[in-house]
Amino acid sequence: MKAEFSITVRTYECDSYGHVNNAVYLHYLEQARYEFLKAIGFDYDAALAAGYGVYIARVEIDYKRPAFNGDRLTIISGPVKKGAVSGVIAQEIRRGEELVAGAKVTWAFVDRNGAPVRIPKEFDNPGLEPNP
Repeated sequence: MKAEFSITVRTYECDSYGHVNNAVYLHYLEQARYEFLKAIGFDYDAALAAGYGVYIARVEIDYKRPAFNGDRLTIISGPVKKGAVSGVIAQEIRRGEELVAGAKVTWAFVDRNGAPVRIPKEFDNPGLEPNP
């Protein structure tokens, strides 16, 4: 399953060159991943209440084109890999049909101490699996 999240670039997200600062893309990707988890029915709040978390272990971003103030961007998120403890979500940031940036985000399920753990059965959501 893939989920889409849209945002309009705001002036304060742009740098002195007039385009979105590279660090701002991390915020866009994070919000889109949260929306992806909601779309697949993953209960993030219940996982936190049970003493678990989903930590980001690695982010790879390929910047293709700049985005500017007022641009409407759509972030498409979907799983590409899942193991017993961790997985990878691929994300694309698009302005219409144009690819602005692509990312691969590695996540890990952790306990309350931040140590990686197997995903408990009650949180092992089928939406985290890549489509065959």
